Amino acid sequence: MEKLFTILFKVPDLQKKILMTALFLAVYRIGFYIPLPIVDQSKLQVWKANAGSSTAGRVFGTVAMFGGTSVGMSTVFGLGIMPYISASIIFQLMASVVPSLEAMMKEGESGRKKINEYTRYATVLLCLIQSSLWVRYMMTTMEVVPADYRDFWHGFICVTTMTAGTIFLMWIGEQIDEFGIGNGISLLIMAGILARMPYALFQLFSNATTKLTPEPGHQYSVTTIVILLVLFIAVVVGVIAITESQRRIPTQSAKHVRGRRVFGGARQYLPLKVNQAGVMPIIFASSLLMFPYFIFNTLQQATGSWMTDPDAGSIKYGVSLFFREATDAFRSHGYIYTLFYIILIYFFCYFWTAITFNPKDMSENLKDYGSFIPGYRPGRRTADYLEKVMLRITYVGAAFLSLVAVIPSLVSASLGVDYTISSFLGGTGLLIVISVSLDLVQKIDSHLIMRNYSGLMGKR
Repeated sequence: MEKLFTILFKVPDLQKKILMTALFLAVYRIGFYIPLPIVDQSKLQVWKANAGSSTAGRVFGTVAMFGGTSVGMSTVFGLGIMPYISASIIFQLMASVVPSLEAMMKEGESGRKKINEYTRYATVLLCLIQSSLWVRYMMTTMEVVPADYRDFWHGFICVTTMTAGTIFLMWIGEQIDEFGIGNGISLLIMAGILARMPYALFQLFSNATTKLTPEPGHQYSVTTIVILLVLFIAVVVGVIAITESQRRIPTQSAKHVRGRRVFGGARQYLPLKVNQAGVMPIIFASSLLMFPYFIFNTLQQATGSWMTDPDAGSIKYGVSLFFREATDAFRSHGYIYTLFYIILIYFFCYFWTAITFNPKDMSENLKDYGSFIPGYRPGRRTADYLEKVMLRITYVGAAFLSLVAVIPSLVSASLGVDYTISSFLGGTGLLIVISVSLDLVQKIDSHLIMRNYSGLMGKR
């Protein structure tokens, strides 16, 4: 291992790329500690401590988990890179239903540049909307802004600052793509997620004991820590295995006779990823499940008095009780929440795969390159076969995503572990970190192999 890291810094070009990437990531993290000028930091810390029990705090926590930010996002980079990710997803979805955008995607590099330009404009618009709502919420509900600063101009400065911060992060991501190594935007999200790990570890070991059973003042025993460690290793190995898993479809290229020579006829494989949708189904499912909690919580507050009113009647009492039970179910990630979570993950797995995987285009590409799948005619039959295979392996990928998504909630409920700690055993954060890490290792491997060094994975 020591020899391997020595080789990494022996290649001048790779050394420069790694150092540039580390420098940009350091700038990214520094910006998260530069607060907005109008925020009272002491009051903000109090609000953060109580945020987990409030509806808004849970919503902001979920958004922060996706974008690698923190719950109290009252800093220069408070919005993170999530507005850009949201804009990219919007245009990717629109490209499958809007003919003009679909034609633009097929134009090649010029079309992608045009769509990237539209994505940047949409990012600015989303930043203005999100930062305005957040600043408004800080001034009216959180009470972390002094009364002297609750006016339009101070709010405008904060909105402009947070929008400029996200645009700067977008620029950092592009610089990493050009001068660093790895995907810049993905690395920014991964850095934000990993930045929460030291706090989770501190919280775990500060409440741990050397005894086999918990004791007063120490919530986690040695047995609990060992179980968490084994689960973490098992989940990481499983995520890597499924992320790299492929269903290889054998293809055969047609033979071409030119003069006395025969070209083609080689047997190759068409790789289809088991987890074609990546982490997107979990993000969509988690986002949608915030709305039932919002709705039931609002209705519970509106009908809460019916449970104590003797004149309300049994029907009103039952309705109020239903809203309370539904709110508790979605708040505590209970059985109903988990059931809907899994259903939505399956739905979005097939939905996202249908958008990103087009068997008809793939069949036409095989036909254009003179290749075919043995036993299936080029054209419609090949497209139908590819679609049938993708439907089957997507079912397995969706089952894997569902398992990874519910592991944190199951561990938190069964072992009594804080969700901040159990969230690193699965869910969106772990999938993003492992996917980005694998992509980074592959890019480093390509640089090393080009210079006749052994890669990080032992390849040459």
